[in-house]
Amino acid sequence: MNHHQLEKDIEHLEHVISHISAEDRIPLSYWRNRIDSVSGAALVPAQASRVKRLNAALLALEQRKKA
Repeated sequence: MNHHQLEKDIEHLEHVISHISAEDRIPLSYWRNRIDSVSGAALVPAQASRVKRLNAALLALEQRKKA
C-alpha cells in the first residue's frame, strides 16, 4: 500500500470510528478488518500510534456490544 493511500485510509478510519456505535448498520467486524489491513502495512511511528488509538476505540465498541 502506498504512503498516500495508507494516510487516506487512516484518516477515513479515524473519522468513521469516532462516529459509529455498536449498533451501526455496518458491522463492527467490517471495521475490525479495515483496521487490521492498515495495521499490516509498513507504518511510520506516528501512523502506528494513530492505528493503536483506532484499535483501542474499536475494541471499546466491541466490548460494549458484548455487554
